[in-house]
This record gives sequence, structure tokens and C-alpha cells, in this order.
Amino acid sequence: MAAGYAELLRTRHAARLLTGTLVGRLPSATGHIAIVLFARAEGGSYTLAGALAAVYGLATAVGQPLLGRAVDLRGQPRVMLPAAIVSALGMALFAFVGIDSLLLAYVAVAIAGLFTPPLEGGLRALWPGVLKREDRVHAAYAMDAVAQEIMFTVGPLMVTLIVSLWSAAGALLVINVIGVAGALSVVVSEPSRTWRSAPREAHWLGALRSPGLLALLGSFFFVGLALGSITVAGVAYADDHGQESVYGWLMAALGLGALLGGAFYGARKWTGAPERRLRILVGLLALGYVPLAFTPDVPAMCVLAAVAGVFLAPSLACAFIVVDRHAPRGTVTEAFSWLVTTFGVGAAVGTGVAGPAIENGSTAWGFAVAGVGGFAALSVLLATVKVLAVPGRTTDITGSSESDRKGAVEPGFSTEHQA
Repeated sequence: MAAGYAELLRTRHAARLLTGTLVGRLPSATGHIAIVLFARAEGGSYTLAGALAAVYGLATAVGQPLLGRAVDLRGQPRVMLPAAIVSALGMALFAFVGIDSLLLAYVAVAIAGLFTPPLEGGLRALWPGVLKREDRVHAAYAMDAVAQEIMFTVGPLMVTLIVSLWSAAGALLVINVIGVAGALSVVVSEPSRTWRSAPREAHWLGALRSPGLLALLGSFFFVGLALGSITVAGVAYADDHGQESVYGWLMAALGLGALLGGAFYGARKWTGAPERRLRILVGLLALGYVPLAFTPDVPAMCVLAAVAGVFLAPSLACAFIVVDRHAPRGTVTEAFSWLVTTFGVGAAVGTGVAGPAIENGSTAWGFAVAGVGGFAALSVLLATVKVLAVPGRTTDITGSSESDRKGAVEPGFSTEHQA
């Protein structure tokens, strides 16, 4: 599959867009980690740290679909770069004011989250125009999921390294400066400057008028909840073992597992409806979270974290296809942004729940929240089988400037197998 990814990246603009998007998303990928570490370094409790991270996640959740709809209507450069700058300024304000003024701290992280640019949805809107062929676009979704796990592996280590060499406040500043640079790289590229969304039906619900998309979002709210709880539980586990660096290793192991799982997933051409496959992947993801509650010693815990991450990237890559199949025409960036939003809301709720669970119970209780979230995500998919079995209409990928392929199939997927 490495050769296949290399071929995709040799396509004009592909490597730049992927790299710029990953770098630009560094603040949103590691922001909650940096917020938790900064709040703890300032003397805040787990509950406060979790609450601040939750506000950041909730604000991101609110901002993503709004900014995504703005991108669909106004284009990428006019929305994404200003948003990235304002978001970075919000996080810089938090780094300077600390937690002495809680109101100002909450306002600062809310601004940082609200203006997080929808780079993730924007990239998936650009792939069809850059790669042209449907099979290559679907392969790019898998490559995207794998590549972002590299960021999720390296990002936590980068944050903890900056914290150890400089300070937690310095980590907040550095990751956001890097994020603005990544967003700038994307929006000045030709595909981003020339991209326009397909015509859309005027409707106040936008992408949310799709029942299948709503079902998917409901499931991934709980996947986000599981990951959000692991963020706080991981800090508590590191504190229990007296080493701050343990947290970075745990998060890196989780990302490494997802990277390996995503690489395997992308190496195959899958048959059958992606909705059916997604139920299997999320079920395996839920099972992987359960052993974390045993909280063994550090080496074993890192192994468990890696195993827990194996099915995350495949679940995300498959979810991208399902979003594509169910999003109404002309709402591609908004639809993908809603996925980011529900994921972020779930993560915010997870961080908010895990803090009290740890303080009133134990670190194991914090990790137990992840298992509950995983099985709740599976339950939503099982309850909405009939809704997800009906994708939207088929359109020609080469005839649209956006990723608007409701009846599209994955590589190797024959249409006669669709449910």
C-alpha cells in the first residue's frame, strides 16, 4: 500500500495539501492535551482541566459546521486563514492569563475552539478535483486517516517535549503558530483558491436533513466521548506513576495502533456496503477500549493503548465514505465538519465526565468511560441499520467540484452488493 500512497502523493498538489492540512490541524489535534497539561501545571484540579478542555471541544464543535457552511458558500481562503489566526490568538490569550481569572480563561479557550478552521472537511472536498478518479479519492481517505494518526502519534510527544524543555504555556503558543502556518500553506494553493462547492438546495438544516448522516453523527459522538475520557484518564494514570512523560507515551501508543490499523485497512480493497463494515469496525473498537480499565504497569498499558487504537483509523476512513454517500448535494464541507463537530462534542463530554469519575472513584473509572462510549457508538449503528442502508443518489465524481458521490462505491465494491 505504501507504493499506492506514493502514487497518490506524486499527483500535483496532493502532498502539499495533505501536509498542510495535517500541520494546520495540529492545534485541534493536541489542543485538549495542551490545555489539560497547562491547567495542571498552573495548579488546577482534574475537574477544572477537564472542564477547560471540554469548553474548547464544545466551542470547536459549534464552530466547525458554521465555518464549514461558510466555506461551502464563500470558498476556502476567505474563511480558513482568518479563522486560524483568531483561534491562535485565543489560545495565546489563555497561555498568558492562565487560570487566575477563570472567566477569561474560559473565554480564551472558547474563542480558540470556535474559530478552529475546518481544514479536515476542506481537504476531503478538494480530493476529487485533485485526484479525479473515484477509486483514488477513496484511497486518499484511507491515506488521510493513516497520515493523521502519524500526527496523533507525534503530536502528544511534541507537546510533552515542549512542556519538559520549556513550559506548558510555551506548548500552547508553539502548536498554534505551527497551525497557522499549515492553514496558510493550504489556502494559497491553487486547488483551494479555485475550489467551489456544487449548487445546493436552500434548506436551514443544510447537511443535517440527511437521516443517514444523523445516524452516523450519533454514533461518532460516543466514539469521541471514549477518546475524550482517555485524554483525562491518561493524565491521571501518568500522575499515579509519577512521570509526566508517561502520558505522552500512552497517547503516542494509541496513535501508533491507529496508524498500523489504518495502514492495513488501506492496503485492501474492501467489498460490501461500507455501512455494514462500519458496524464491525466500531464493535471491534469498543472491545479494544475495555482492557484499559485494568490499568496495568506502564509497558503493558502502552501495549493495551496501542491495541485500543488499532480500529480507530479504519473506523474513521470507513465513516468518511459513509458521510460521502449520505451528505446532501452542495454540503460536502459542512457534512464533514459535522462529523468533526459531533466527535468534538463527544470528546468534550468525555473529558467532562472522566474528571469527576477519577476524583470520585479511580483512574480505572476514567478508562471505563471509554468502554461505555465505544459500546454506545455500536448500539447507535445497530439501531439505525435501516436508515443507513439507504444512501443518497449517485453522481459523477468527475462532473462535480466537490466530493458529492452519494452512491459512490469503494475500490473493489460492486454496486450489486449494496444493501
